Amino acid sequence: MTTDRRVEDLLRELAPQVLGALIRRYGAFDACEDAVQDALLRAATHWPAGGVPDNPRGWLVTVAQNRALDEFRAAAARRRREVARFVATPQAELLGRPADADHDADRDDSLRLLFACCHPDLSAPSQIALTLRALGGLTTAQIAAAFLVPEATMAQRISRAKQTIKSAGTPLAMPSAADRPARLRAVLHVLYLIFNEGYVTSGGPELTATHLSDEAIRLARWLRRLLPDDPEVAGLLALMLLTDARRPARVGADGALVPLADQDRTLWSAPLIEEGVGLVTRALTQGGPGPYQLQAAIAAVHDEAPDMAATDWPQILGLYDLLDRVDPGPAVTLNRAVAVGMVHGPEAGLAALAPLESDARMASHHRLLAARGHMRELAGLLDAALTDYREAAARATSLPERQHLAARAAKLLSPPPG
Repeated sequence: MTTDRRVEDLLRELAPQVLGALIRRYGAFDACEDAVQDALLRAATHWPAGGVPDNPRGWLVTVAQNRALDEFRAAAARRRREVARFVATPQAELLGRPADADHDADRDDSLRLLFACCHPDLSAPSQIALTLRALGGLTTAQIAAAFLVPEATMAQRISRAKQTIKSAGTPLAMPSAADRPARLRAVLHVLYLIFNEGYVTSGGPELTATHLSDEAIRLARWLRRLLPDDPEVAGLLALMLLTDARRPARVGADGALVPLADQDRTLWSAPLIEEGVGLVTRALTQGGPGPYQLQAAIAAVHDEAPDMAATDWPQILGLYDLLDRVDPGPAVTLNRAVAVGMVHGPEAGLAALAPLESDARMASHHRLLAARGHMRELAGLLDAALTDYREAAARATSLPERQHLAARAAKLLSPPPG
């Protein structure tokens, strides 16, 4: 690994910790994020050549803190009537003092920041978008792709969310026991989206962004330690582990996407599968299953099959039927339709997909087109399948996915061997 890459990975790991440290001190979300971005840029410029400091987190916090205090001082100068109040705050007291002199300097506030982003004054979409921006490091375009909305809409949503946090003066603290259930669902969804963006990026030349998947798993483990008796927290962590276990087999030596049916399952991570199966098995005994537990159970069925032919599709369909009752949505309908096709035949799968063709969120989505193309190919409707694969390739934003779909189309044009 090159020095630049090592620095990039380190900065990505430290960024939410530094942002959390500043928000804990000053509470000004927007100003703190700007200060942290400035510190990260300076580090990315100087560390590869000058070397990483002995305390990289302390270095970043100190630089970001000084930038933030400069901004606070400038704002105070513009509003002279507030100077006295500003001087009396802890902000001025911290000026000039190294960040690592603070007795809380080594505290990682990432999880507190996660809950702070899910403030009850924000709508659920804004909670998720702000957290993806602050902790996941996703660009506005990536977040917009995850929500299937225009980039300009997402930029406005994130800006308004930051202003709401600033106006509310939210302390960086864990929510009370009474507030926790209302905010936990949004937190879980945030981690789910961060993981998914890492597992299949919404755009660009790479199929995966492993730092995002790794960060989502890290935060999910923390959340599991905090809430060891919550079955949905365990279910989400299990889903991440069971899915991430396949990562080594998902990309070929040439960088091409390898579909599940063609993956070398000996490359899958047995320890992650064992841990994930154990988590979801215990979680499912704790009461009515939630959506993450059910998705984890589906992933476990896939992971425990020695090959595609041995996959227990009836069990998977049964789990999707339950998931469709517990947490219905277009993605569930899509995945359930594929399971229907595998159990009852491609014509039944196509019938199950049909309702999505009039769903504005999914009608032109490349995953619906790809699934329909697969069902049509299995049904022998090759011309229609070719059209679907080509259209799906044109709409896919991830280059490896686009190339894979184009290859599926090209295969239909090739004469059978012999």
